[in-house]
Amino acid sequence: MGSRPRFIDDLSGAAPGAPEPATPIPSASFDDALLDAYSRTVIGALDRVRPAVAFIDVERRMPDGRTARAGTGSGFLFTPDGYLLTNSHVVHGAAHLRVTLADGAKFDADLVGDDPHTDLAVLRIGSAEPLPHVELGDSGKLRVGQIAIAVGNPLGLEQTVTTGVVSALGRSLRSNSGRMIYDVIQTDAALNPGNSGGPLINSAGQVIGVNTAIIPGAQAICFATAIDTAKWVIMQIFAHGRVRRAYIGVAGTTVALPRRMQRYFGLTSGSAVYVMEVVKDSPAALAGVRTDDRIASIDGLPVDGVDTLQRVLDASRIDRAVSMTVLRGAQRLELTVTPVEQTG
Repeated sequence: MGSRPRFIDDLSGAAPGAPEPATPIPSASFDDALLDAYSRTVIGALDRVRPAVAFIDVERRMPDGRTARAGTGSGFLFTPDGYLLTNSHVVHGAAHLRVTLADGAKFDADLVGDDPHTDLAVLRIGSAEPLPHVELGDSGKLRVGQIAIAVGNPLGLEQTVTTGVVSALGRSLRSNSGRMIYDVIQTDAALNPGNSGGPLINSAGQVIGVNTAIIPGAQAICFATAIDTAKWVIMQIFAHGRVRRAYIGVAGTTVALPRRMQRYFGLTSGSAVYVMEVVKDSPAALAGVRTDDRIASIDGLPVDGVDTLQRVLDASRIDRAVSMTVLRGAQRLELTVTPVEQTG
């Protein structure tokens, strides 16, 4: 009789002359090795950042003139001479700000400038010695799926760490002022009230975002303002004490354009801004913009909605005549408007 066939899952014996099978790595040991590598990555990143993360205690003035504690938040030092970044909604309108660092050192803080439209603010504390500070990364190089680590003080619990991944990029988020914040990072690193203003960091310990918001009732859907946006805001605040934006004086809404209108006017966008109100004596009023007009482009850039209009009206267009394409009934008009600096 011939020998019985040996199947690949038949482990009753080794074939003559075959090498001894390799001893499998126990699954627990393999998992431990992976966990150790992940843990070392997170711990190494935190070691670089944690000394610069601040607990911010906020006092606001009461109607009777006294000051009282009104909340807490997070922030982080980004220069050795005491400049901190945090959220505008944490510190806006504060009468007194107190900062506590990871080593327990406490400082009074001054508000250098804040920008409610991006929900960012810059503070400064005084110190005779150089202070620990973070390295700002490059949010333009982020990839979905990479490690994201949030550090902050949720619900007053100081120096809390949560981890996750970058869930999505390029999100838009409406700030408390009503303006859109663009290029927002979505992450599943858990955030809670008090995390606001803390750093979101990568595996190298570089700050890639400023933790900003959560969606109440949702699980693991959290948002951070991209650090590239924060860098621009910081430079604006250093230069002007505020962020400069252009203003034309219209209130509008995004509307779809019928296909026949798109073809008739030769437009590339399927939507525009419908003008609901024109502020009296505003740049738009002086340029001849009327209610019921549709704003289709500015300086040749398609304006497909209110958010795009806000984005196009940046500081580069303040006090500079720009061309505006307006649809009025069966007419396509080219108007010239000179935006002024937004003051509110």
